[in-house]
Amino acid sequence: MTGTLLSFGHGYSARALSQLLAPQGWRIIGTTRNPEQVEDIRVSGAEPVVWPGEEPSLDGVSHVLISTAPSTAGDPVLAALGGEIAARVGQFEWVGYLSTTAVYGDHQGGWVDETTPPAPTAERGRWRVKAEEQWAAVDGLPLHIFRLAGIYGPGRGPFSKLRRGGLRRIIKPGQVFSRIHVDDIAQVLAASMARPDAGTIYNVCDDEPVPPQDVIGYAAELQGLPLPPAVPFEEADMTPMARSFYNENKRVRNDRIKEELGVELIYPNYRVGLEALVDQI
Repeated sequence: MTGTLLSFGHGYSARALSQLLAPQGWRIIGTTRNPEQVEDIRVSGAEPVVWPGEEPSLDGVSHVLISTAPSTAGDPVLAALGGEIAARVGQFEWVGYLSTTAVYGDHQGGWVDETTPPAPTAERGRWRVKAEEQWAAVDGLPLHIFRLAGIYGPGRGPFSKLRRGGLRRIIKPGQVFSRIHVDDIAQVLAASMARPDAGTIYNVCDDEPVPPQDVIGYAAELQGLPLPPAVPFEEADMTPMARSFYNENKRVRNDRIKEELGVELIYPNYRVGLEALVDQI
């Protein structure tokens, strides 16, 4: 299967997808607000479009991916192109929206799945819920929503921070996070594109939610570095954004991507993922 994918906000996850699809013969068009990102988009196998600026064309587009961040005003793609997208719903075979597991809010370490009602506590989660609802309101659109856990992968992980020094292990008893390697995001999206099921929501995370200090400690061990100091959460000097992540505590189930899309995770837990990444340093 091939087609033409228009990717709005062609960033880290979208580039991993384009690197997977381009060798198969897909045409991929990726937008960015930053002209400095043009070459990175081109290297990923996509045709760069600086937007706002150069208006992206929907002619011939069979698949759409939205990675752009929403704001209090909602989704920027719909704000700019919602009318044209609604008028063309019949031409799209698949539309994917990258959301976040922050929409579930805090469950005090309990498990959530795709049937769990959104109850975001952080502003970023509330913005995502609003954007999900806006996209779902476009009548006839073959929408698929992907709620991503914390993303890591090449160039994005604890190794460079550990080498620079100053990284701490923030300890909040009982706190866990779910995460996902960017290559597994790409394979989940590709599997959904091959097997569209409009209206479906997918949690995209690995099998093992764990305390964040475990990840940092294992990364240090892999590099032969001293274990970073432990700092109680209450005493940690953190930005409001960083602190907000610790205000939500949940374990995210990923059964649907396995059972309905047939996905077998490349990196089912953080240990396998970090072991692969340390070899790439």
